[in-house]
Amino acid sequence: MIPDLLDFDDLLTPEERATRDRVRAFVDAHVRPFIADWYDRAYFPTELIPGLAELGVFGMHLTGYGCAGRGAVEYGLAAMELEAGDSGLRTLVSVQGSLAMSAIHLHGSEEQKQAWLPRMARGEVIGCFGLTEPGSGSDPASMTTRARQDGDVWVLDGAKRWIGLASIADVAVIWARTDEGVRGFLVPTDTPGFVATPIAPKMSMRASIQCDITLTDVRVPLDAVLPLARGLGAPFACLNNARYGIGWGVIGAARDSYATALAYAGERRQFGQPIAAFQLTQQKLVDMAVEIERAQLVALRLGRLKDAGRLQPHQISVAKLANTRAAIAVAREARTILGGNGVTADYSPMRHAANLESVRTYEGTDEIHTLVLGAHLTGIPAFRAADPN
Repeated sequence: MIPDLLDFDDLLTPEERATRDRVRAFVDAHVRPFIADWYDRAYFPTELIPGLAELGVFGMHLTGYGCAGRGAVEYGLAAMELEAGDSGLRTLVSVQGSLAMSAIHLHGSEEQKQAWLPRMARGEVIGCFGLTEPGSGSDPASMTTRARQDGDVWVLDGAKRWIGLASIADVAVIWARTDEGVRGFLVPTDTPGFVATPIAPKMSMRASIQCDITLTDVRVPLDAVLPLARGLGAPFACLNNARYGIGWGVIGAARDSYATALAYAGERRQFGQPIAAFQLTQQKLVDMAVEIERAQLVALRLGRLKDAGRLQPHQISVAKLANTRAAIAVAREARTILGGNGVTADYSPMRHAANLESVRTYEGTDEIHTLVLGAHLTGIPAFRAADPN
């Protein structure tokens, strides 16, 4: 059962509900029956890519070039339903659409947009987004990957880490330091010197792909650079799109954890009655449902602001920080209702809780988003100012 204590559906348009329901049906049919096995085997289901493309979720918030051009709330609802299946599935759509495709859509030339975006929207081409490095996660201004011009080519050297989809990607958006500051480059992954290696073993996001990338004398033509991407503001604009989707997505993981615990509490009998009849169990269920409702309202507010063109970066930090923390708490509490059975793959809360530890870290840790909000409230940045380049 999905909690709706406040008649949340009444706040959505018919089109928004229809989008949500289509994605939910896809997850119910093509993800739920198999996800426990995929997670156990650390298997990434690439066979889902054509179906997701048919749903129109790759770059669904972008306009033109074969993209669906849907509203921000619809994208958020889709992210929520995908993550109710698994965080790795929502991450696939986020990396493809909110990061790689957004980089091209926001910062690319018309030729680059025409060459890549329609095929990416159809799922024929997979992209990745190479910003994080082994030594620079929360501090991308300290990146050491460099690009230098050598005649009629750019030459890239460096390393990236925790790059989603890199080993199956066809094109990588690589951010590198140049003599003119940080720039973005479109690098076909079959370019000599580009190597993507999946990170394993992992205790989280097991039905997903994250990689190390090494770039050794990688040569791309001069027109591989994204012409409008100059400085760290360019990748940050893409990250804001991804963070917005996370603010919605984690609610799906929390909701699925809650629904699993609620159903189990109604069936599991101890001391002659369902455990749902005990006051302590009911308190846990109520606390979880209330957290989910609050998170949905935060996400919806951000979605309405984004659709109106008024969403600010610090507001995205509210959702990334608060909703992810709430989702982890819900998943952990749901596991307690399941008792010992909750540590098996038969039930989802522990899988969601493990995944959410990764989600909590990527696209800005709790600490980073706390300091973003602290700087907004006080006017005093508490971390080193980013390099303007």
